[in-house]
Amino acid sequence: MLYAIFGSDGPDSLAARIAVRGAHLARVGELRDQGRLVLAGPHPRLETGDPGATGFTGSLIVAEFASLEEAKSWANADPYVHAGAWTEVTVKPFIQVMP
Repeated sequence: MLYAIFGSDGPDSLAARIAVRGAHLARVGELRDQGRLVLAGPHPRLETGDPGATGFTGSLIVAEFASLEEAKSWANADPYVHAGAWTEVTVKPFIQVMP
């Protein structure tokens, strides 16, 4: 089943994001390489493709996992969580209707 992972950034999270971005993207890339990733990306604080120093409010990942518990475990092991960039993680089942 698909699951939506919402990682919410804490205040002043940009430095923590930058520090572990490579490790975070590598993990998400593994989902992509396994054919399990639907989409992934950040929520910028400003309505722009490059929010600069204002940073991000969080991220969204939609991917396939065997269970809700597996999706939660994967999300909670993310480098953004360990670095303190994501201060809250919510995982919900997701049904893709379109495309």
